[in-house]
Amino acid sequence: MTPELLASLTVQLPEGRMITSGEGNGAVQPLWLSDTPADAELWVHLLAERSTSGLWPLLLDAQSMGDGDFRPWASGELFPERMSSPDAQDPAELLTRWWAEYTRADEDDDVLTPDERLAVTGPFGQAWTAPVLSHEPVIGCDEMAGQYARVFTEQHPQARLGLVAAACGAHALSALGWDGPANYDNDTAKFSAVVCDWEHRFGARVVAVGFDTLHLSVSEPPMKSEDAFLVAAEHFAFCPDNIWQGSRPCTLAAYAERIVGMNSWDFWWD
Repeated sequence: MTPELLASLTVQLPEGRMITSGEGNGAVQPLWLSDTPADAELWVHLLAERSTSGLWPLLLDAQSMGDGDFRPWASGELFPERMSSPDAQDPAELLTRWWAEYTRADEDDDVLTPDERLAVTGPFGQAWTAPVLSHEPVIGCDEMAGQYARVFTEQHPQARLGLVAAACGAHALSALGWDGPANYDNDTAKFSAVVCDWEHRFGARVVAVGFDTLHLSVSEPPMKSEDAFLVAAEHFAFCPDNIWQGSRPCTLAAYAERIVGMNSWDFWWD
């Protein structure tokens, strides 16, 4: 992130500051963060301007630990130096490998019993392979993202505006150095690669990010139960806590029914 990029914007930003990465020599500043809560209409304007500004806008939620820090953003708990390149990752290979790892029976699991763990993934078992699909460009993505941004700011009135130098929201996650899924994998570029795939296939857009949460708008979600079931398998591989720690019964089928026609996908890693 450079001051020149911020200066190229055609809209007046609220008061804010550059945030320095928590690693390295202090020279990397991957994020501009507003000092005050975000305005959804400004977010929409910045999204429309991204092709000329080179900046991706984010709505940033925080975890309060009672010390006043707007974590992890204002506290600089950002680690872009750790991340590889999303373009070097194969999303289908990642999802397939994660699936096999998370469906392996684990006697020490403190969330689910071995039988419950296996029941989550029926009827796929451990043999599921992520799809390798291509879609025509999806339309209406920015409009849907704007609608979701308005909803998100209403539900999270303390969310702040962030700007990251990235061509798309998926790449913004790793350019930012966000490590929300670190309990599963500390290279966010892997998750960026999967989200990038969803951008093309489902018209997903990264709208908001929290300490360990990710919020996407989706302009072309699955509209049939059988399609949603396949997407649910991808979600499980990407973020198993969505299903493991969701409302019971923790099964793909139950989760799939919840995402039929849903224009937003939310993920949380324990």
